Amino acid sequence: MAYGGHRGAVVVESLGSVGPLIGSPWIYALVALSVLLDVFLPVLPSGVLVIAAATAAAAGSGAAADAVPHDVPDILLLLLCAATASVLGDLAAYRLAWRGGPRLDRAIARSRRLSAAQERLGGALARGGGALVVLARFAPAGRSVVSLVAGAAHRRVREFLPWSALAGLSWAGYSVALGYFGAQWLGATWLATGVSLLALLGAGAGAAYLVRRPAEASGAA
Repeated sequence: MAYGGHRGAVVVESLGSVGPLIGSPWIYALVALSVLLDVFLPVLPSGVLVIAAATAAAAGSGAAADAVPHDVPDILLLLLCAATASVLGDLAAYRLAWRGGPRLDRAIARSRRLSAAQERLGGALARGGGALVVLARFAPAGRSVVSLVAGAAHRRVREFLPWSALAGLSWAGYSVALGYFGAQWLGATWLATGVSLLALLGAGAGAAYLVRRPAEASGAA
C-alpha cells in the first residue's frame, strides 16, 4: 500500500512538469481553452492535456489517494469540461463560417477537399445521419473542416448541433478513458500516458481513413 501511495505521489509530481496547472483547479480552464481553440488551431495539444489530466486523476484515486500531496482533477468534471468546450468551439467555427460571405464560399470552391466535404456533409445531415461529424472529430483537422463547411453551407443548427454534441462527448469520453484506465492498467506513469496518446493518434488515423474512403471510392467510380 505504501509503495502504491508513494508512486501516485511521484506521478502527480512528474505530471506537474507538463505545466504548473496540472494539479490545480485551473487545469479545467486550460483544458477548456485548448479544446475550444483547437478548432481554429488544430496544432494545440488538447488531447495530450486531457489524457495527462485523466492520468493525474487516476494517480490520485484508489489506494494512492491519501498519499498524493496535490489536488487532482475530478474525472467527471474533466469529461464535461472537455466535451462542452468541444461543442462551443464547433459552434464558434460554425457561426464564423455562416457569416463568412462570398469570400469564404470562393475559398471552399477552390479547395477540392472542402468542396467534397461540403457535399458529403450536406447530404449526411439532410438524411439525418451525422456519423461523419463524429468521425471527423477524431481525425486530424477534421473537426475544423466539418464545422466550417456546415456553417458555410448554412446548414440548420438543429441538424448540426446534436451531432457536434455527440462528437464532443465521444472524443472527450475516449480521451479521458484512455488516460484514466491506461493509468489503472499500466500504472500511473509516463509509459501509460504515452500508450494512451498513441491510442488517441491511432483512432485519429483510423477516423481519417474512414472519412476519406467514401470520397476516394466515389472518385474511382
